[in-house]
Amino acid sequence: MGDRMLIRGGRPLSGAITAQGAKNAALPVMASALLLRGRRLTLERVPDLKDIHTMANLLRHLGAGIEFENGRMTIDVPDDLKWETPAELVRKMRASSLVLGPLVARCGKAVLPLPGGCAIGSRPIDFHLRGLARMGAEIDLEQGSVHARTSGLSATRISLDFPSVGATENMLMTAALTPGESVIENAAREPEISNLAQALRAMGTYVEGDGTGTITIRGSRELGSATVRIIPDRIEASTYLLAALMTRGEVTINDINTEYLAALLSKLDDAGVICDVSPYSVTLRGADQNWRGVTLTTSPYPGFPTDVQPQIMAALCMAEGTSVIHESVFDSRYVHVAEFRRMGGKIDIQGNTVVVIGVSKLIGAEVRASDLRAGAALIIMGLAADGQTEIHELKHIWRGYENLMEKMTSLGADIEIEPGSEIDE
Repeated sequence: MGDRMLIRGGRPLSGAITAQGAKNAALPVMASALLLRGRRLTLERVPDLKDIHTMANLLRHLGAGIEFENGRMTIDVPDDLKWETPAELVRKMRASSLVLGPLVARCGKAVLPLPGGCAIGSRPIDFHLRGLARMGAEIDLEQGSVHARTSGLSATRISLDFPSVGATENMLMTAALTPGESVIENAAREPEISNLAQALRAMGTYVEGDGTGTITIRGSRELGSATVRIIPDRIEASTYLLAALMTRGEVTINDINTEYLAALLSKLDDAGVICDVSPYSVTLRGADQNWRGVTLTTSPYPGFPTDVQPQIMAALCMAEGTSVIHESVFDSRYVHVAEFRRMGGKIDIQGNTVVVIGVSKLIGAEVRASDLRAGAALIIMGLAADGQTEIHELKHIWRGYENLMEKMTSLGADIEIEPGSEIDE
């Protein structure tokens, strides 16, 4: 048995926290360091998370020197890199696939075991591979690994079938080290993409159009040292706002670009929940607020983020009336529904759609976190439920939330970790 989290619910959260740096921005920016040769990339506001350490260990294996302390990371990249990635690291985290493009661009070859991560349906990296092939890489799948090689990449125009975040990031990085003008059409528009583009510009690459569906890159053979600040984490901020709502508390998130939260704030408004919003902070007062059921569909940015779907489903379990959620990004992102039902949630699954009928109260129960965001959703349900909730499989949660225990207790949550007989990996 691993560690378990014990939550005694019914206490309104109250106070202010500062948003962490965005995990999903830091990981691709870290991978972009591989484009450098004998140079240094310095990152600020890097969250101290399991996934960050996994990526750091992967870069170290490839030859980089990394120091990380108090949110500041330096990555020193040697003239020569290894180009084979170890399965034991890659299979821990899907974002490991982000090193594929940089390695092919920098070394002319790469071997990448098919990556792992959360169990939320099929998340193929076909888009990444097709893009690399368009630029002149030969791709083979051998014994569960991608083998990519090239005698020289060419700048080109790539149209993605779907605005995949990971594929957009891989193409951006590959194009940055490929002389000539490349264009990515139907590109992902997430803020994390713009943070990566900012890093590439700081290294000396011309990038235009990030944040839109068409990105233009003029690559070069040599890039320079750079310093980049990681953007705030919109998914973490969303989680704490929904925790404030469900516990009928009052929580302020500081140092967050509230434009990133527009889709969530719009849905909260539809539900009858009013937030105080300024450009860089947001406050949700949950006391005396009853919220209505809403209809929503997850979709790529600027649509409603799939990474907030489990958390808003948790909140809608206590809404007045009926809610309908359609998951359009991943095909198996309802594994958590069984755990929500244990706590009293009334939820019916119909294919990729769920119908949630609001209840007046939730009941503490023993539950398991099936993935990172489902785990966060179970925490906020536990905070709102009557009695005690016991959450297992905490390893997923530590992948995405920095100082979660400290932040929750600072807001008044009655929450503790009870060590198990062995540590969660």
